[in-house]
Amino acid sequence: MDRTKRFLFHILLWLSVWLMAWLLMTDDVLFLQRNTLPFVLQCVVIAVLIYYTAPALLFKKKYILFVIISITVIVLCSALVSETLVGILGGRPTHIAGPPPGVRPKAPPQFLIHFLVLSIAYVLATFVETFLFAQKKEEENIRNKNENLQTELKLLKSQINPHFLFNSLNNIYALSVTNSDKTQQGISTLSNMLRYVLYECEQAFVPLGKEVDYIKDYLAMYVLKSSKTYPIQTEFQIKNDAVKVAPMLFIPFVENALKHGNLEKITDAFLKISIFSDDKNINFEIENSIPKVPMQKDNIGGIGLENVKKRLEILYPKKHTLKIQKELTTFKVQLHIDLNGNH
Repeated sequence: MDRTKRFLFHILLWLSVWLMAWLLMTDDVLFLQRNTLPFVLQCVVIAVLIYYTAPALLFKKKYILFVIISITVIVLCSALVSETLVGILGGRPTHIAGPPPGVRPKAPPQFLIHFLVLSIAYVLATFVETFLFAQKKEEENIRNKNENLQTELKLLKSQINPHFLFNSLNNIYALSVTNSDKTQQGISTLSNMLRYVLYECEQAFVPLGKEVDYIKDYLAMYVLKSSKTYPIQTEFQIKNDAVKVAPMLFIPFVENALKHGNLEKITDAFLKISIFSDDKNINFEIENSIPKVPMQKDNIGGIGLENVKKRLEILYPKKHTLKIQKELTTFKVQLHIDLNGNH
């Protein structure tokens, strides 16, 4: 609601109050004569608040100046409609005799009455303006937070995709050197992977079935680079392939396991991957061996598990559990995602 609409809202509100008071009065003409000017000045003090004192002073935390100017405006407007000033403007006597001895005044001074009425209107308008300002700031904070989260997610995804392409090209290169007959199959698999990364992963969420297919292609690229039979076990039980999940969420775990599991050794090495899913839950589990002798690693590291943790906190806040267990010879990750949002 912009300033003009808020101003009109207050005017209509007080106009309704004055009209109700008028309907209860017996001398209609006299009521209008006495209260038209107070109503006009009531509109003035509200306009001063909405268009100047609130945005320029109150919301900029200039509280002392806000109070001084507000009181000054209310006092001046109250004086303008006081009985003395109205008498001067109307040509009536400026001196009003006090009540006869022994008789109490029937009503408080007109200045005090108008001061209270204008103060009530001003304070009420201040509460409304403060509430709307706080609501607007909260909406801006939420919008900025969402924009920051989306920016962070895009950054994390931009870190992931090039790294997978780099690894896949390395696998194709190794395949072309060791077994040229399988190079065509590797290129086809890589084509499927790139299609998924470039097109499907642009969406915030993808079907779980396609994410599983990508994992299968990634493992296929890995085993194609050698004639060895790698000790890799997979189990995918997906009740509904259309269940949505964040793209590229499980691959960093797979990449980490392949890099540190020393599967090339075959003996005493293993990799187990399982995904169980229904319409409400996704359970991902991966376990790999850890060699007793530390492996010689290349200088180009993977994205790491911290990236995945950040994405999980952004995409599934309080909707997931992640357990990472590292022992002497095994490394195990268990990830549970509650699609209904209950932890």
